[in-house]
Amino acid sequence: MPKQIFDQDEFLELSDKASECRVKRLSDKVKLKLRTDRYLYTLVTNAADAEAILEQVRCRVVEARPGAEEI
Repeated sequence: MPKQIFDQDEFLELSDKASECRVKRLSDKVKLKLRTDRYLYTLVTNAADAEAILEQVRCRVVEARPGAEEI
């Protein structure tokens, strides 16, 4: 079962244990998903905050839908 995180600092701490960070870009928000051994952690934020977080994430970053068109 996935867990949603609301604190950016906690998300960055969990990125140490994560194998990858998936980025899913939607029309008005960005979902950042950390895959750890046990859980999938999700943080929903706006595009500007997401870029700042992605610069600090300590795991591999993967675009979830690189070829998909924006709706």
